[in-house]
Amino acid sequence: MAKRDYYEVLGISKTASPDEIKKAYRTLAKKYHPDVCKEANAEEKFKEVQEAYDVLSDPQKREQYNQFGHAGPQMNGGFGDGAQGFSGGFGGFEDIFSSFFGGGARTQQKTNGPRRGRNLKVGIELTFEEAAFGVEKIITLTKYETCKDCSGTGALSKKDIKVCPHCHGTGKVYVEQNSLFGRIRTETVCPECNGTGKIIEHKCPTCHGEGRVKQTSKIKVRIPSGVENGKILTVSGRGEAGYNGGMAGDLFIQVTVKSHELFTRDGLDLYVELPITFSQAALGGEIEVPTLEKKCLMKIPSGTQTGTKFRISGKGIVNSRSGSVGDLYVTIKIVTPSKLNSEQKKIFKDLANTNEKSDRVFSKIKKFFKG
Repeated sequence: MAKRDYYEVLGISKTASPDEIKKAYRTLAKKYHPDVCKEANAEEKFKEVQEAYDVLSDPQKREQYNQFGHAGPQMNGGFGDGAQGFSGGFGGFEDIFSSFFGGGARTQQKTNGPRRGRNLKVGIELTFEEAAFGVEKIITLTKYETCKDCSGTGALSKKDIKVCPHCHGTGKVYVEQNSLFGRIRTETVCPECNGTGKIIEHKCPTCHGEGRVKQTSKIKVRIPSGVENGKILTVSGRGEAGYNGGMAGDLFIQVTVKSHELFTRDGLDLYVELPITFSQAALGGEIEVPTLEKKCLMKIPSGTQTGTKFRISGKGIVNSRSGSVGDLYVTIKIVTPSKLNSEQKKIFKDLANTNEKSDRVFSKIKKFFKG
């Protein structure tokens, strides 16, 4: 459906002044606002009026529109942005009020009730072993705590806390003002008690009436075994103190785990690369394998090749919360000796004179070259 001319929508001429544009918009916005108008297409008309005003009230957009119409180069797809905020329904008269009065007529939320304290986030670095086995850490924080001298009331004594005479303890007052909709009664925060509903005659000398003081404290936290790099742990109630008797916020701890010189990790499983000698690989037998706790023995068969992977069950990481246990995966790496003494050289020469290349792989290669 083709869009109507914006001047026609507002019922004004193309030479209308900014004041005439604003006056026409206010009249039509009041007429077609869905909270007032009962016509079936009130919402569409309201959007159309809003869109027209957004363009014609902006000198640059108006100039572009006068030259190019709805297809103007700066029209952003037919002024689609002009009606944003109305697609999800209408919040009463506040939407219009805020555009006319800068939001001054919006209803203020009641503020004299308890309010939760701010959440805090800190980072902590763990060694590979600390993350695997769990550890207790002391975290130092500077944050707002409930004032111990007044127990968070902000007053020198309970007798110094009085009901605000201006708002009668509600924390809010009503203000009346004239507008294009007539006389409007709006709610706002009480300026005398700042929304608390209370007046403190003699303030606590420690917190100066705030009920909270900023101080540095040490918190002992238990890091569970099996925690992974990047994990965020939550310590409930260890954030900043609340307001007016509200709950404290939470403390979020982001974990960074250092790498290990031998082991890598995937979930609860550990991986290690184990170097062995030619003789160990050829003859097989028991070899010592490092774990996070202590060495253990693992049998390898004779003829083990480089890259062969073995699994040792239950030698990974334990998750203290779920009780799950990972495994240890050992990848064999045969090390070629770089320096040989005379005795070792003789042994390898003797080996070379034997049927050392009887393996099937060598046989296939030999057959290939013979053609």
